[in-house]
Amino acid sequence: MSAPLSFRRLRALCRKETWQILRDPSSILIAFVLPVVLLLIFGYGINLDSNTVKIGLVLEDKSPEARHFADNLYGSPYLLVTTGETRAEMEKAMTEGRVRGFVVVPVDFTEKLQRPGDTAPLLVVADGSEPNTASFVQNYVAGAWSGWMRQRAAERGVTPAAGISIEARFWFNPAAKSRNYLIPGSITVIMTVIGALLTSLVVAREWERGTMEALLASPVTRAELLLSKVLPYYALGIISLALCVGVAVWIMHVPYHGSLLALWVIGSLFLASSLGLGLLMSTLLRNQFDAAQAALNAAFLPAMMLSGFIFEIRSMPAVIRGVTYLMPARYFVTAMQTLFQAGDVWPILWRSGGALALAAVFFIGLTARKTRRRLE
Repeated sequence: MSAPLSFRRLRALCRKETWQILRDPSSILIAFVLPVVLLLIFGYGINLDSNTVKIGLVLEDKSPEARHFADNLYGSPYLLVTTGETRAEMEKAMTEGRVRGFVVVPVDFTEKLQRPGDTAPLLVVADGSEPNTASFVQNYVAGAWSGWMRQRAAERGVTPAAGISIEARFWFNPAAKSRNYLIPGSITVIMTVIGALLTSLVVAREWERGTMEALLASPVTRAELLLSKVLPYYALGIISLALCVGVAVWIMHVPYHGSLLALWVIGSLFLASSLGLGLLMSTLLRNQFDAAQAALNAAFLPAMMLSGFIFEIRSMPAVIRGVTYLMPARYFVTAMQTLFQAGDVWPILWRSGGALALAAVFFIGLTARKTRRRLE
Protein backbone atom coordinates (compact mmCIF):
# COMPACT_ATOMS: atom_id res chain seq x y z
CA MET A 1 0.00 0.00 0.00
CA SER A 2 1.44 3.39 -1.02
CA ALA A 3 1.91 6.23 1.46
CA PRO A 4 -0.81 8.94 1.52
CA LEU A 5 1.74 11.51 0.35
CA SER A 6 5.14 10.77 -1.14
CA PHE A 7 7.27 13.86 -1.68
CA ARG A 8 9.32 11.93 -4.23
CA ARG A 9 6.24 11.25 -6.37
CA LEU A 10 4.95 14.77 -5.80
CA ARG A 11 8.26 16.25 -6.91
CA ALA A 12 8.21 14.11 -10.06
CA LEU A 13 4.63 15.12 -10.86
CA CYS A 14 5.40 18.81 -10.31
CA ARG A 15 8.44 18.51 -12.57
CA LYS A 16 6.24 16.90 -15.24
CA GLU A 17 3.66 19.70 -14.92
CA THR A 18 6.38 22.36 -15.07
CA TRP A 19 7.74 20.92 -18.31
CA GLN A 20 4.18 20.85 -19.62
CA ILE A 21 3.86 24.57 -18.81
CA LEU A 22 7.14 25.44 -20.48
CA ARG A 23 6.19 23.52 -23.63
CA ASP A 24 2.73 25.11 -23.82
CA PRO A 25 2.88 28.75 -25.01
CA SER A 26 -0.72 29.35 -23.93
CA SER A 27 0.17 29.02 -20.24
CA ILE A 28 2.98 31.59 -20.54
CA LEU A 29 0.65 33.86 -22.52
CA ILE A 30 -2.09 33.61 -19.89
CA ALA A 31 0.29 34.10 -16.96
CA PHE A 32 2.54 36.91 -18.23
CA VAL A 33 1.14 38.66 -21.31
CA LEU A 34 -2.61 38.66 -20.62
CA PRO A 35 -2.33 40.29 -17.14
CA VAL A 36 -0.27 43.22 -18.44
CA VAL A 37 -2.59 43.78 -21.40
CA LEU A 38 -5.71 43.65 -19.21
CA LEU A 39 -4.17 45.92 -16.58
CA LEU A 40 -3.28 48.54 -19.19
CA ILE A 41 -6.80 48.33 -20.63
CA PHE A 42 -8.42 48.66 -17.21
CA GLY A 43 -5.98 51.31 -16.04
CA TYR A 44 -6.18 53.60 -19.04
CA GLY A 45 -9.60 52.61 -20.42
CA ILE A 46 -11.67 52.95 -17.23
CA ASN A 47 -11.47 56.46 -15.82
CA LEU A 48 -14.08 58.03 -13.57
CA ASP A 49 -12.33 61.39 -13.54
CA SER A 50 -13.40 64.25 -15.78
CA ASN A 51 -10.82 66.94 -16.45
CA THR A 52 -12.93 69.14 -18.74
CA VAL A 53 -16.67 69.23 -19.39
CA LYS A 54 -18.33 70.75 -22.46
CA ILE A 55 -21.16 73.11 -21.52
CA GLY A 56 -23.26 75.74 -23.26
CA LEU A 57 -23.90 79.30 -22.14
CA VAL A 58 -26.96 81.45 -22.89
CA LEU A 59 -26.66 85.12 -21.94
CA GLU A 60 -30.21 86.48 -21.78
CA ASP A 61 -28.86 89.37 -19.71
CA LYS A 62 -26.25 91.39 -21.67
CA SER A 63 -25.24 93.59 -18.71
CA PRO A 64 -21.57 94.09 -17.72
CA GLU A 65 -22.14 91.93 -14.63
CA ALA A 66 -23.40 89.05 -16.75
CA ARG A 67 -20.51 89.36 -19.21
CA HIS A 68 -18.06 89.50 -16.31
CA PHE A 69 -19.43 86.22 -14.98
CA ALA A 70 -19.30 84.71 -18.47
CA ASP A 71 -15.61 85.62 -18.71
CA ASN A 72 -15.08 83.71 -15.44
CA LEU A 73 -16.70 80.63 -16.98
CA TYR A 74 -14.52 80.92 -20.08
CA GLY A 75 -11.43 81.11 -17.88
CA SER A 76 -12.23 77.95 -15.90
CA PRO A 77 -9.76 75.12 -16.66
CA TYR A 78 -12.53 72.56 -16.09
CA LEU A 79 -15.11 73.95 -18.50
CA LEU A 80 -15.15 74.13 -22.29
CA VAL A 81 -17.83 76.73 -22.96
CA THR A 82 -19.90 77.15 -26.15
CA THR A 83 -22.11 80.22 -26.44
CA GLY A 84 -25.68 79.98 -27.73
CA GLU A 85 -28.36 82.55 -28.43
CA THR A 86 -31.41 80.78 -27.03
CA ARG A 87 -32.29 78.01 -24.60
CA ALA A 88 -33.79 75.96 -27.42
CA GLU A 89 -30.46 76.02 -29.26
CA MET A 90 -28.63 74.69 -26.18
CA GLU A 91 -31.33 72.08 -25.53
CA LYS A 92 -30.81 70.78 -29.06
CA ALA A 93 -27.02 70.76 -28.57
CA MET A 94 -27.40 68.73 -25.38
CA THR A 95 -29.84 66.32 -27.02
CA GLU A 96 -27.32 65.73 -29.81
CA GLY A 97 -24.52 65.20 -27.29
CA ARG A 98 -22.47 68.24 -28.29
CA VAL A 99 -22.60 69.61 -24.72
CA ARG A 100 -23.16 67.91 -21.35
CA GLY A 101 -25.15 70.79 -19.90
CA PHE A 102 -25.74 74.49 -20.22
CA VAL A 103 -25.97 77.60 -18.06
CA VAL A 104 -28.64 80.26 -18.54
CA VAL A 105 -28.00 83.78 -17.26
CA PRO A 106 -31.62 85.07 -17.11
CA VAL A 107 -32.79 88.55 -17.99
CA ASP A 108 -33.19 89.51 -14.31
CA PHE A 109 -29.64 88.38 -13.42
CA THR A 110 -28.37 91.84 -12.46
CA GLU A 111 -31.56 92.67 -10.56
CA LYS A 112 -31.41 89.53 -8.44
CA LEU A 113 -27.70 90.01 -7.88
CA GLN A 114 -28.42 93.23 -6.00
CA ARG A 115 -30.66 91.46 -3.48
CA PRO A 116 -28.61 90.46 -0.42
CA GLY A 117 -28.96 86.85 0.65
CA ASP A 118 -30.77 85.81 -2.53
CA THR A 119 -29.89 82.53 -4.23
CA ALA A 120 -27.65 82.40 -7.26
CA PRO A 121 -29.68 83.83 -10.19
CA LEU A 122 -28.59 81.08 -12.58
CA LEU A 123 -30.21 78.14 -14.32
CA VAL A 124 -27.98 75.08 -14.71
CA VAL A 125 -29.27 72.23 -16.88
CA ALA A 126 -27.25 69.01 -16.99
CA ASP A 127 -27.48 65.75 -18.95
CA GLY A 128 -28.92 63.35 -16.36
CA SER A 129 -28.41 60.26 -18.54
CA GLU A 130 -24.86 60.24 -17.14
CA PRO A 131 -25.30 61.11 -13.44
CA ASN A 132 -21.57 61.28 -12.80
CA THR A 133 -21.06 63.83 -15.60
CA ALA A 134 -24.12 65.77 -14.46
CA SER A 135 -22.56 66.08 -11.01
CA PHE A 136 -19.36 67.38 -12.59
CA VAL A 137 -21.33 70.04 -14.51
CA GLN A 138 -23.13 71.17 -11.37
CA ASN A 139 -20.02 71.23 -9.19
CA TYR A 140 -17.80 72.98 -11.74
CA VAL A 141 -20.39 75.71 -12.40
CA ALA A 142 -20.96 76.11 -8.64
CA GLY A 143 -17.22 76.46 -8.14
CA ALA A 144 -16.98 79.06 -10.90
CA TRP A 145 -19.89 80.98 -9.37
CA SER A 146 -18.36 80.96 -5.88
CA GLY A 147 -15.01 82.10 -7.25
CA TRP A 148 -16.63 84.91 -9.19
CA MET A 149 -18.61 86.09 -6.17
CA ARG A 150 -15.46 86.24 -4.06
CA GLN A 151 -13.63 88.12 -6.81
CA ARG A 152 -16.54 90.56 -7.20
CA ALA A 153 -16.66 91.19 -3.45
CA ALA A 154 -12.92 91.80 -3.31
CA GLU A 155 -13.12 94.30 -6.17
CA ARG A 156 -15.86 96.20 -4.33
CA GLY A 157 -14.10 96.00 -0.97
CA VAL A 158 -16.99 94.20 0.75
CA THR A 159 -17.28 90.91 2.62
CA PRO A 160 -18.38 87.96 0.45
CA ALA A 161 -21.93 86.77 1.04
CA ALA A 162 -20.79 83.24 1.77
CA GLY A 163 -19.69 82.88 5.40
CA ILE A 164 -18.39 79.31 5.21
CA SER A 165 -14.89 78.39 4.12
CA ILE A 166 -14.32 74.76 3.11
CA GLU A 167 -10.90 73.13 3.05
CA ALA A 168 -10.99 69.73 1.36
CA ARG A 169 -8.59 66.96 2.37
CA PHE A 170 -8.57 63.51 0.78
CA TRP A 171 -7.35 60.70 3.01
CA PHE A 172 -5.76 57.58 1.47
CA ASN A 173 -5.97 59.09 -2.04
CA PRO A 174 -4.61 62.65 -1.77
CA ALA A 175 -4.51 63.12 -5.54
CA ALA A 176 -8.23 62.17 -5.75
CA LYS A 177 -7.55 60.06 -8.85
CA SER A 178 -9.98 57.27 -9.67
CA ARG A 179 -7.09 55.22 -11.08
CA ASN A 180 -5.63 54.80 -7.60
CA TYR A 181 -8.93 53.23 -6.55
CA LEU A 182 -9.66 51.24 -9.70
CA ILE A 183 -6.26 49.61 -10.29
CA PRO A 184 -6.35 47.40 -7.14
CA GLY A 185 -9.81 46.21 -8.16
CA SER A 186 -8.57 45.64 -11.70
CA ILE A 187 -5.80 43.40 -10.36
CA THR A 188 -8.48 41.37 -8.55
CA VAL A 189 -10.48 40.80 -11.72
CA ILE A 190 -7.33 39.95 -13.67
CA MET A 191 -6.04 37.46 -11.09
CA THR A 192 -9.48 35.85 -10.87
CA VAL A 193 -9.50 35.25 -14.61
CA ILE A 194 -5.85 34.19 -14.76
CA GLY A 195 -6.10 31.79 -11.83
CA ALA A 196 -9.28 30.13 -13.04
CA LEU A 197 -8.01 29.87 -16.64
CA LEU A 198 -4.66 28.39 -15.71
CA THR A 199 -6.09 25.36 -13.90
CA SER A 200 -9.29 24.97 -15.91
CA LEU A 201 -7.28 23.25 -18.63
CA VAL A 202 -4.94 20.93 -16.74
CA VAL A 203 -7.17 17.97 -15.77
CA ALA A 204 -9.29 18.25 -18.92
CA ARG A 205 -6.09 18.18 -20.98
CA GLU A 206 -5.04 14.92 -19.31
CA TRP A 207 -8.39 13.32 -20.16
CA GLU A 208 -8.38 14.57 -23.76
CA ARG A 209 -4.83 13.36 -24.42
CA GLY A 210 -5.39 10.01 -22.77
CA THR A 211 -2.65 10.46 -20.15
CA MET A 212 -5.05 10.40 -17.19
CA GLU A 213 -5.41 6.63 -17.54
CA ALA A 214 -1.65 6.25 -17.12
CA LEU A 215 -1.70 8.43 -14.00
CA LEU A 216 -4.58 6.46 -12.49
CA ALA A 217 -2.72 3.20 -13.17
CA SER A 218 0.28 4.46 -11.17
CA PRO A 219 0.51 4.54 -7.35
CA VAL A 220 -0.12 8.31 -7.36
CA THR A 221 -2.57 9.31 -4.64
CA ARG A 222 -5.40 11.80 -4.99
CA ALA A 223 -3.61 14.35 -2.79
CA GLU A 224 -0.44 14.11 -4.88
CA LEU A 225 -2.42 14.49 -8.11
CA LEU A 226 -4.22 17.61 -6.88
CA LEU A 227 -1.11 19.22 -5.38
CA SER A 228 0.87 18.62 -8.57
CA LYS A 229 -1.85 20.44 -10.52
CA VAL A 230 -1.97 23.39 -8.10
CA LEU A 231 1.62 24.10 -6.99
CA PRO A 232 3.23 24.90 -10.39
CA TYR A 233 0.32 27.15 -11.35
CA TYR A 234 0.41 28.79 -7.93
CA ALA A 235 4.01 29.78 -8.67
CA LEU A 236 2.90 31.18 -12.04
CA GLY A 237 0.05 33.06 -10.37
CA ILE A 238 2.31 34.66 -7.74
CA ILE A 239 4.71 35.81 -10.46
CA SER A 240 1.75 37.20 -12.41
CA LEU A 241 0.50 39.04 -9.30
CA ALA A 242 3.95 40.53 -8.70
CA LEU A 243 4.07 41.58 -12.37
CA CYS A 244 0.68 43.34 -12.09
CA VAL A 245 1.68 45.18 -8.91
CA GLY A 246 4.99 46.18 -10.48
CA VAL A 247 3.28 47.57 -13.59
CA ALA A 248 0.77 49.44 -11.41
CA VAL A 249 3.45 51.02 -9.21
CA TRP A 250 6.31 51.70 -11.62
CA ILE A 251 4.54 52.29 -14.94
CA MET A 252 1.10 53.58 -13.94
CA HIS A 253 2.44 55.37 -10.81
CA VAL A 254 -0.22 54.06 -8.43
CA PRO A 255 1.13 54.37 -4.86
CA TYR A 256 1.45 51.18 -2.80
CA HIS A 257 1.59 51.52 1.00
CA GLY A 258 1.37 47.92 2.20
CA SER A 259 4.06 45.35 2.92
CA LEU A 260 5.16 42.64 0.50
CA LEU A 261 4.52 39.99 3.17
CA ALA A 262 0.86 41.00 3.48
CA LEU A 263 0.55 41.07 -0.31
CA TRP A 264 2.02 37.57 -0.57
CA VAL A 265 -0.23 36.10 2.14
CA ILE A 266 -3.45 37.65 0.82
CA GLY A 267 -2.47 36.90 -2.78
CA SER A 268 -1.69 33.26 -1.93
CA LEU A 269 -5.06 32.75 -0.24
CA PHE A 270 -6.92 34.30 -3.15
CA LEU A 271 -4.94 32.32 -5.71
CA ALA A 272 -5.74 29.11 -3.83
CA SER A 273 -9.48 29.81 -4.17
CA SER A 274 -9.18 30.92 -7.80
CA LEU A 275 -7.01 27.98 -8.82
CA GLY A 276 -9.35 25.66 -6.93
CA LEU A 277 -12.33 27.00 -8.89
CA GLY A 278 -10.59 26.39 -12.22
CA LEU A 279 -9.47 22.92 -11.14
CA LEU A 280 -13.03 22.07 -10.09
CA MET A 281 -14.36 23.04 -13.53
CA SER A 282 -11.65 21.03 -15.23
CA THR A 283 -12.36 17.98 -13.07
CA LEU A 284 -16.12 18.10 -13.61
CA LEU A 285 -16.23 18.85 -17.35
CA ARG A 286 -13.13 17.01 -18.70
CA ASN A 287 -13.15 19.15 -21.84
CA GLN A 288 -10.73 22.05 -22.21
CA PHE A 289 -13.06 24.32 -24.14
CA ASP A 290 -16.06 23.73 -21.87
CA ALA A 291 -13.92 24.05 -18.73
CA ALA A 292 -12.36 27.33 -19.91
CA GLN A 293 -15.77 28.81 -20.77
CA ALA A 294 -17.27 27.71 -17.45
CA ALA A 295 -14.29 29.08 -15.50
CA LEU A 296 -14.53 32.45 -17.27
CA ASN A 297 -18.25 32.75 -16.58
CA ALA A 298 -17.92 31.63 -12.96
CA ALA A 299 -14.91 33.85 -12.25
CA PHE A 300 -15.02 36.96 -14.42
CA LEU A 301 -18.67 38.04 -14.20
CA PRO A 302 -19.02 37.78 -10.38
CA ALA A 303 -15.63 39.47 -9.91
CA MET A 304 -16.63 42.31 -12.22
CA MET A 305 -20.19 42.84 -11.03
CA LEU A 306 -20.32 41.80 -7.37
CA SER A 307 -16.88 42.52 -5.92
CA GLY A 308 -17.26 46.25 -5.36
CA PHE A 309 -14.61 46.91 -8.02
CA ILE A 310 -16.85 49.34 -9.93
CA PHE A 311 -20.32 49.11 -8.40
CA GLU A 312 -20.71 50.14 -4.76
CA ILE A 313 -21.93 47.14 -2.72
CA ARG A 314 -23.79 49.29 -0.18
CA SER A 315 -26.02 50.63 -2.96
CA MET A 316 -27.10 47.13 -4.08
CA PRO A 317 -30.39 45.51 -2.97
CA ALA A 318 -30.21 43.46 0.24
CA VAL A 319 -30.48 40.13 -1.59
CA ILE A 320 -27.61 40.96 -3.95
CA ARG A 321 -25.53 42.26 -1.04
CA GLY A 322 -26.02 38.88 0.62
CA VAL A 323 -24.75 37.10 -2.50
CA THR A 324 -21.58 39.23 -2.55
CA TYR A 325 -20.50 37.68 0.77
CA LEU A 326 -20.03 34.39 -1.12
CA MET A 327 -17.68 35.96 -3.70
CA PRO A 328 -13.93 35.60 -2.91
CA ALA A 329 -13.24 38.56 -5.23
CA ARG A 330 -15.13 40.86 -2.84
CA TYR A 331 -12.62 40.20 -0.05
CA PHE A 332 -9.60 40.42 -2.33
CA VAL A 333 -10.78 43.80 -3.69
CA THR A 334 -11.11 45.09 -0.12
CA ALA A 335 -7.68 43.76 0.82
CA MET A 336 -5.94 45.09 -2.29
CA GLN A 337 -7.49 48.55 -2.00
CA THR A 338 -6.45 48.62 1.66
CA LEU A 339 -2.87 47.58 0.88
CA PHE A 340 -2.53 50.08 -1.96
CA GLN A 341 -4.18 53.10 -0.35
CA ALA A 342 -3.87 52.66 3.43
CA GLY A 343 -1.21 50.01 4.09
CA ASP A 344 -1.28 47.04 6.47
CA VAL A 345 -4.59 47.63 8.25
CA TRP A 346 -4.64 44.23 9.91
CA PRO A 347 -8.27 44.13 11.15
CA ILE A 348 -9.42 44.45 7.52
CA LEU A 349 -6.73 42.10 6.21
CA TRP A 350 -7.51 39.43 8.82
CA ARG A 351 -11.21 39.44 7.94
CA SER A 352 -10.51 39.31 4.22
CA GLY A 353 -7.84 36.65 4.64
CA GLY A 354 -10.11 34.45 6.74
CA ALA A 355 -12.88 34.61 4.14
CA LEU A 356 -10.41 33.81 1.34
CA ALA A 357 -9.03 30.86 3.31
CA LEU A 358 -12.55 29.44 3.72
CA ALA A 359 -13.17 29.85 -0.02
CA ALA A 360 -9.89 28.09 -0.84
CA VAL A 361 -10.72 25.18 1.47
CA PHE A 362 -14.19 24.91 -0.08
CA PHE A 363 -13.09 24.83 -3.73
CA ILE A 364 -10.04 22.60 -3.24
CA GLY A 365 -11.97 20.31 -0.89
CA LEU A 366 -14.84 19.97 -3.36
CA THR A 367 -12.36 19.26 -6.15
CA ALA A 368 -10.73 16.54 -4.02
CA ARG A 369 -14.14 15.01 -3.37
CA LYS A 370 -14.97 14.96 -7.09
CA THR A 371 -11.59 13.49 -8.07
CA ARG A 372 -11.82 9.71 -8.44
CA ARG A 373 -9.01 7.17 -8.57
CA ARG A 374 -10.88 5.14 -11.14
CA LEU A 375 -12.20 5.46 -14.67
CA GLU A 376 -15.89 6.30 -14.97
